[in-house]
Amino acid sequence: MDMLDNLGLGVSVAMAPLNLLYCFIGVFLGTVIGVLPGLGPLATMSMLLPLTFGLPPTAALIMLAGIYYGSQYGSSTTAILVNLPGEASSAVTTIDGYQMARQGRAGPALVAAGLGSFFAGSVATLLVAFVAQPLTSLALSFGSAEYFSLMVVGLVSSVALASGSILKAVAMIAAGLLIGLTGTDIYTGTPRFTFGTMELLGGVDFVAIAVGFFGICEIMRNLEAGNLSRPAIASVGRLWPSRSDFMRMIPPAIRGTAIGSFLGILPGGGALLSSFVAYNVEKKVSRNAAEFGSGAIEGVCAPEAANNAGAQTSFIPLLSLGIPSNAVMALMVGAMIIQGIVPGPEVIEKNPDLFWGLIASMWIGNAMLVVLNLPLVGIWVKLLSVRYTILFPAIVAFCCIGVYSVDNSELAVYQVTIAGVAAYVLVKLGCEVTPFVLGFILGPMLEEHLRRAMIISDGDPTVLVTRPISAILLAIAAAALVLVSLPAIVKKRQAVFVDDL
Repeated sequence: MDMLDNLGLGVSVAMAPLNLLYCFIGVFLGTVIGVLPGLGPLATMSMLLPLTFGLPPTAALIMLAGIYYGSQYGSSTTAILVNLPGEASSAVTTIDGYQMARQGRAGPALVAAGLGSFFAGSVATLLVAFVAQPLTSLALSFGSAEYFSLMVVGLVSSVALASGSILKAVAMIAAGLLIGLTGTDIYTGTPRFTFGTMELLGGVDFVAIAVGFFGICEIMRNLEAGNLSRPAIASVGRLWPSRSDFMRMIPPAIRGTAIGSFLGILPGGGALLSSFVAYNVEKKVSRNAAEFGSGAIEGVCAPEAANNAGAQTSFIPLLSLGIPSNAVMALMVGAMIIQGIVPGPEVIEKNPDLFWGLIASMWIGNAMLVVLNLPLVGIWVKLLSVRYTILFPAIVAFCCIGVYSVDNSELAVYQVTIAGVAAYVLVKLGCEVTPFVLGFILGPMLEEHLRRAMIISDGDPTVLVTRPISAILLAIAAAALVLVSLPAIVKKRQAVFVDDL
């Protein structure tokens, strides 16, 4: 009965006119960004962080969440019509989706992607509602030692997020920790790493770091690639699938949802890994495996269901434990901190409206996305005619205006410029920026809980291993670090990193 009451509270919050408006804005922008190749939800959410500063916390997080799972829908449009995925998680959709489009069946492919995503999103949202609360109840028994160990698990998880060198990933975490500790000491009030600059007493601006690392850097990489022209667009044709198509869509949608729901919870899983695993599984178990690669509708429905389910269930560790499972969830943590909300298990106790409102908004957002992606597909096709030479300068200007408007600070504009250039240089040197951002976000919380644990235990560091839950979490972190250090996994990670470049 408590679950029904909580879901009722969430629906009432999500149905508030303001929250409905920002849910629509989020899924609309997510669809647009998914349709336009070269941007992606990470860059877009970074750019829009300044706009959330003046919004109510619930509305802000609902909008950002809508951008994330909305982009998973929109990216399938270009994957099918243009053979160019708008988001990496839809890359596998191009294999059979574009072949269907070449055969004049782009319409059924788009419907398969849309309905598969809607089904997966609805099921995964239900899973978030039922799983997040028990995990939260468990985490409420944590003390400072347990929170510190949990943050260590989160930082080690960021190594799993990186696909290149482990040593470089650890170095990026350390750099993020150092930059994150800039400002005033939380206990003594002593300035640290400020170099006499008054504006840095409050720390380095997270919004500027996020916009620079994910927004400006991504634009610079796209400009360097030189892919500024638009490819030919396949005609949509007849939209609705046949009866046999619908029957073939049901099993892959169910299997893709199950795979994405599980992998989305794991660190480094999320939408990207889910879509590839679902496609490979479907290729092995489907009765129509011979058609894969030449226009099998299962090859569109399964990965699209998986990537949307993975996007939704990645909210579980964020909402229940305050630990981001991927880079997008790290931005959500940053958005919560900007709004004055401490990420972690206390969110459900102190901000139940936000917790359950965000979950309920996912159902509403998924329904909105079906309307946006199917009847309005012609509009999304038109968006593909926007030239990057027009789009990118406008985005850069928007980024600078946004970070300046947060505190009316010129330093923020300098910070976003430095962050963008630094991120670009780091990427060229073979480093990934995601571990840096996770270290930057989790660093201050890590320090706070460590020092608090030391104060409570009179400076005895063994408290971290004598408390059972803390010891188990540290053991998990150590095991994960050993696992990703195995030679076979290292070789595979480096191969993936080279392919990404």
